[in-house]
This record gives sequence, structure tokens and C-alpha cells, in this order.
Amino acid sequence: MSRPTLLPTTGTSDARTSAKVGFVSLGCPKALVDSERILSSLRADGYDLVGGYDEADLVVVNTCGFITPAVEESLDAIGEALRENGRVVVTGCLGERPETILARHPQVLSVTGQADVEGVMAAVRDALPLERSPFTTLLPTASSRGSTATPVRLTPRHYAYLKIAEGCDHRCSFCIIPKLRGLQASRPAADLLFEARRLIATGTKELLLIAQDSSAYGNDLRHATSEFDGRQVRAHLVDLVSEMAEFGAWLRLHYVYPYPHVTRLVELMAAGRLLPYLDVPQQHASETVLRAMRRPGGARSHLDTIRTWRSIRPDIALRSTFIVGFPGETEEDFQALLDFLAEARLDRVGAFTYSEVPEADANLLPGLVAEEVKAERLARLMALQARISREKLAAKVGTEIEALVDDYGDLPGEVVARSHGDAPDIDGAVIAMTDGTVKIGDVVRVRVESSDDHDLYGSVGAVVPWRPAVPQW
Repeated sequence: MSRPTLLPTTGTSDARTSAKVGFVSLGCPKALVDSERILSSLRADGYDLVGGYDEADLVVVNTCGFITPAVEESLDAIGEALRENGRVVVTGCLGERPETILARHPQVLSVTGQADVEGVMAAVRDALPLERSPFTTLLPTASSRGSTATPVRLTPRHYAYLKIAEGCDHRCSFCIIPKLRGLQASRPAADLLFEARRLIATGTKELLLIAQDSSAYGNDLRHATSEFDGRQVRAHLVDLVSEMAEFGAWLRLHYVYPYPHVTRLVELMAAGRLLPYLDVPQQHASETVLRAMRRPGGARSHLDTIRTWRSIRPDIALRSTFIVGFPGETEEDFQALLDFLAEARLDRVGAFTYSEVPEADANLLPGLVAEEVKAERLARLMALQARISREKLAAKVGTEIEALVDDYGDLPGEVVARSHGDAPDIDGAVIAMTDGTVKIGDVVRVRVESSDDHDLYGSVGAVVPWRPAVPQW
């Protein structure tokens, strides 16, 4: 588990700086978006954002509280911030259970819940009051419609996460997201389109759409319309993506449940309007285990859906995540999962052993699986998937692919990029040699020359001109 680090300095005008705030961000991309909103509000309020405990007058820690290891990481991060700085405001998912935080760290200044930007701002203003100026406090926030204010970004300039909804309506037995983040609350389509256009106008080339259940986007709004550029746009994932595709950026979908309308999204992929990539968290393939998880489907229905998608877009990259060692999982259940993976041949797979989540209903299930059995099953699953991944990537050798450059490599002229089938941080990479002129954020054509279990290797043939349908600021 990585040691949390303070985020780097973003800098503000010296004329407005009279207090300095450090920030530690933990958790998933959805929490990262919350951190960006809080940091943008802090900067707009006149606080200077600094990258070290010793520089900060106060530290905000945005926590994760989903599974037990994440809770412990969050509590450790709070403890470190208290030791190194002493003045700490806590927010995030674990903040929805303040008693857990205060039992370990009663000296924190304040505890607020997830996505509670105003709660964090109130706590920081109380601890570090600034002289209010009517010339700055009336400035629009970066999320305001029509605003040209620049938000704080925690991702590189060329990609950004766009959270389309909060919360979740599902009642999976292993999960407490509805308790932490509430029921699904979708953003109006027009708000998302305005934000997407602003991001692309400021240099974003890839938008990653995220939610707890992206496929359910708009259900809570009854798919109500909102006005964007003089026309009404429905709050439905297909409508939203269809409109957003007109901007000309890469669009990548995460946390997609295989509802029937997802087939229409795959049709957009076949038309080249959406990246041929779906992140579908299936969790298991045994119908018995899935019922215990309170999740629908099974191996047969999963495979039928995958066949349908591949019949429309054969090269679609499919990613999924699975839990190994769920209570009651037998060797037969686990073998059903292995058989499914062998037949499905998913492109990317993440897997982890089951661990109890405080307050989750699954904690009451019988048939706990021994830790050594969980570890052995996980190793078998990952060995199988490594072989599948190795074979699928080897088939790309000799082809030419498009990739987005994320970083420079270890060797002179080397870059680290991602193909259409690779999301940041969780998937593989494309390692390519260049003539030394390629920059981070460039879209390039790569001739694939070799591969391994996870990554592709090759050489850049050309930089692809970037011509979005959005004027660049």
C-alpha cells in the first residue's frame, strides 16, 4: 500500500495568499474528482496550495472508506498529517463514519463527508480565516456554466475524469457505497457537456466518464432534458455520449453495467465516435456466488453479452474486476470463474481477495474462505489471465496503433503511452521509441514490435494532428 504524499504546489497570486493549505488525496478516481473540486474552491477563495507538511498552515486529507485496507490507509494518512503538521481537516468516504476517525484521532479539527466541498471550505475558513474581498469572492467557480476559470487538476493536462453521477442504487452485499455516498444522483446533461467542452478547450484530449454505475446515468432524473447550445439533451448515457463525441476527444467509459442500451454504445464505438473500451465490473461468474453478492447474471449471460458486443466491434477492449474468496465460494464456484475467463478472454482483469467491509451485509454470510485458500485462488486466476493477456497482446505485434503519450521513458527518446485499450493507472502501456520530438500529451501512431504479459513495445511513426471540434483557449 503506497504511502500518501501531499499533492504538488499549484500556485496562486501572491497578492491573495495569506494562508497555506496542504492536501492528501486517497481513493478511487471518483474521490480524485472530489479532491479537484475542493482544491479549486480553496484556490478560488485565496488559499495557497502547497506540497509539503512543513509549508502548510493546515492539511486536508480526503479519505477512502470502502474496504478495510483502505480504511487503515486513510487512518494512517491522517495520523501522519497530524504528526508532521498538527492541524488536519478530514473529508471523504471515511468521513461518513466520523466515530471511526475520532476514536483513533480525536485531535483532528473537523470531519466532513464525501463530496462535501462546502463542509471542507467552512472548516478551513474557520481554522484559517482570510480577509474577504468583494473583488474576488464574486468570481465564478470553474464549474460554472460559461466560466473560463481554470480548475485545479490532479491529472496531467491531456486527460481528465468526468464524474457524471454520485451514489448508487444497488445493494451489493459486499459494498456500502449507498451508505457512504447515498443513492444515485446524476448531473444534468447540459452541465456535463459544458464541463467537457471547457476541459477540451483547455487541452484535454481524453475524457474518462465515471460513476458508481455509469449505465444508470439519468435514471434518477427520469432522463429529464436540459438545454445545451439551444437544444434539449436527455440525461441518458447514450444521448450524453453521442453529444460529447461531437467534441472530437477520446471518450472512455468506466464502471459500466451491461444494461441493454450498452449495445447502442458499442455501435458508437463501431462508428469510431467512442473509444472501443468498456470497464464492466462483473465481480464473479458463478451464479451461486453472484446471488450471495446480490448481483445479477452469471457466466452464460456474461458470455452472451460479450459475444453481442464483439459481433458489433470485434476489437473492443474489455476490462473487468473480480472478487476471489467471497464467503461460501467453493472450489466448484471458483472453477466456474476460471472457465468463464478462459472462454471470455477479457483484455484486462483486476482481481482481489475478499475482505470484510465494515457494516456490509456480506459480513454475516457463512462459509468464510481461509486466507491461504484465497491467496492460492488469486494466484491461479492471475496466472490464467496473464497467459490470456500475453496471447492477445502478441497478436498485435506487426500492427500499427494509435496511442496517447503519458510520460517520458527511462531511455533517451522513449515515451510511455496508452492505446485505445488502456486506461490510466489500471491497464497496460505502450512503450515506444521516438526521434526525440514527441511530447507528453501527443497522440501518436506506433508500430508494435514486441509485447509481454501486459505491455506493448514499438516505435513512433508519426504524430497524429489534434483537431478537436472545440476552439482551444
